[in-house]
Amino acid sequence: MPASDPDPKLEFPTSRHVIEPDCERCPALAERRECISWGTGSLEAAVVVVGEAPGAGNPDADRWRGGNWTGKAYTSRHSGRRIRRLLAAVGFGDDAYYTNAVKCFPPDESDPTTNREPTDAERTNCRTHLVAELETVDPTVVLATGKHATETVLEAEGRTLEGFLETVLEPIRCESLGVWLLPVLHPSYQDVWVGRLGYDPDEYREAVRAELEGLCGPDEGERSSVSK
Repeated sequence: MPASDPDPKLEFPTSRHVIEPDCERCPALAERRECISWGTGSLEAAVVVVGEAPGAGNPDADRWRGGNWTGKAYTSRHSGRRIRRLLAAVGFGDDAYYTNAVKCFPPDESDPTTNREPTDAERTNCRTHLVAELETVDPTVVLATGKHATETVLEAEGRTLEGFLETVLEPIRCESLGVWLLPVLHPSYQDVWVGRLGYDPDEYREAVRAELEGLCGPDEGERSSVSK
């Protein structure tokens, strides 16, 4: 979408989607976080957007403070704003639920104002929270933004990720979860990688639209040819 377009509304639920209040499965994360970043959006959503983990955020921001401060996934100015604008642009702005593979901000020890990649143990500890969300929302598509989100969903299916970029915009059927997994670029790194995948930004957006419309449409059950 053009930069001049208005931001999508942050439509938060009236009751929070909290699964385990004060979770301390990862003591190091529990000690450093401000809030656990639970999911946001409709429990009837067709698409669940899964990110990696909340960023440090900005407590002084007027609106886009980030999940570490709001306790609500994908509410940062950079990643949250961008992925919500993308979903709005492709027609799913009102039909998406946003969450993270890891619900707590993982600070970088050398610079606590930035986040590091979640560890395998942290993703494992948090995976049952994600599975619980998927069981509750029961979406048609899980839109996994980035490598770690894609790995987490596949691990919940008992599978591994061989290579991330090769899977971008390639639907994967997850039978035990009962969803289509659609990996996409993480919004923080989209500008770096979209050209390397052979798209310009408009083409990439339209490819995301086409895949979501195909998977969420009436013929989704006939997509077995792309099942991995």
